[in-house]
Amino acid sequence: GLRAWAATHGPAGRNSFAALLEASDSGEPGVATVTGLLSGAEGPGRDAEGALALDLLVVLDAPQLDVEAAALLTESLPDGARLVLAGDPGVLWSAGPGRVFADLLAARVCPQVASRRPDPGPLGELVSGIGAGELIAVEAPGKEVVIVPVRDAGEAVHRTVQLVADSVPRAIGVPAEETQVITPGHGGAVGTRALNAALKERLNPGPGRFGGFDPGDRIAHSPAPGRTVTGRVVRADAEGLHLSCAGEAVVVPKERVERTVRHGWALTAHQAVGCRWP
Repeated sequence: GLRAWAATHGPAGRNSFAALLEASDSGEPGVATVTGLLSGAEGPGRDAEGALALDLLVVLDAPQLDVEAAALLTESLPDGARLVLAGDPGVLWSAGPGRVFADLLAARVCPQVASRRPDPGPLGELVSGIGAGELIAVEAPGKEVVIVPVRDAGEAVHRTVQLVADSVPRAIGVPAEETQVITPGHGGAVGTRALNAALKERLNPGPGRFGGFDPGDRIAHSPAPGRTVTGRVVRADAEGLHLSCAGEAVVVPKERVERTVRHGWALTAHQAVGCRWP
């Protein structure tokens, strides 16, 4: 039969899509992350010539492909294989260089199929409005969407801390440790730096003896450009900063902490792509 595989941007997308697929004859669903597929840690493996052992590859979240990842994927396909790129052209693009998906759409060098099915529910309605340049009020009886107006950046930070620490746990039942703040960038009065400083002071105050971090801090670890995993600080010692990321133990050497670890109560939109929270 056709050896078909799907590839997603991150583990959350992989796990969600795998749940929708029927298991293959081998008992494994044919879905992997792009990084895992290229490294060989996931997927069908390589054939004798070094190409991926598949006949059809569907890449979900295709707007997240940067030039390097897209080139590696296409070079890894065997002769005669089919490649399908799927994604919403209106979403955030890759953190790495290039806009591969947008360029392919604009060049019209391959067949294109547009899905007209709107995203379901209040969140889908909100996204559709934002895509058209409007912040619209949507009906959300289950509180899937709540718009909180503020007067300035200072109030935005204050209300964010209030929402994470008090309002969301009380009104919705989602604890602070499962609530994620997302903002456009790192700098500015409402960037990740300002928000994380305020959230740490409220949720896990401490001296930050190891590069500004304390045990229990939420973090965002970037082991490579364009790749971010979230987790928590476990401890620090002579080896470095010990983290727990998705249940895996990670040790970041002291000299790499400043470059690769940030506080993670608030993430940038690019860091948050492909992740899921309650």
